[in-house]
Amino acid sequence: MQYFPPALENLVEHFAKLPGIGRKTAQRLAFFLLSLPEEEAASFANAILGAKKSISCCPVCQNFTEGEGPCSICSSPKRDNTLICVVADPKDVVAFERSREYDGLYHVLHGVISPMNHVGPDDLHIKSLVERVASGTVQEVIMATNPDTEGEATAMYLSRLLKPFSVKVSRLAYGIPVGSHLEYADDATLMRALEGRREIL
Repeated sequence: MQYFPPALENLVEHFAKLPGIGRKTAQRLAFFLLSLPEEEAASFANAILGAKKSISCCPVCQNFTEGEGPCSICSSPKRDNTLICVVADPKDVVAFERSREYDGLYHVLHGVISPMNHVGPDDLHIKSLVERVASGTVQEVIMATNPDTEGEATAMYLSRLLKPFSVKVSRLAYGIPVGSHLEYADDATLMRALEGRREIL
């Protein structure tokens, strides 16, 4: 039995396709949109369509940008163009920029190698990364993919691929989070913390 009119059911189904959105949340979102004045609902719809039309991938780093030219990070003269941080998704760039500690460039893969999900190297933005490194200006590539099976596999694959170019390939250190207790850390986290230790100056 269908509880909602077809148009409302269609709206719920589209919301339910979003990551992290279940059926009940999709229903709440759909009802909220229907409660909006028509101008606000139209503005919401236009914001989605406008983003789809104007947002594209930067031709250099593959991060999201507006227009067809390089993004604001790639075109900034204040960034260190000898350093590239490789991340899986555009949202990872936001995390690094929020810290205000990194002043190099980025390269966004738009995913990680995952045979289980039928994602191979050819499905990612790897070729453009190799071309950037081959240009000769890059001195270090930081692998900043997640510390899970797919992230580690992607980092290892890329490090082997970039080795012939004589660039330093590093991996983010992973260990004990600030404010946590050692007794709650798992074996893999403790091992990473030991491997990433550094001298106290």
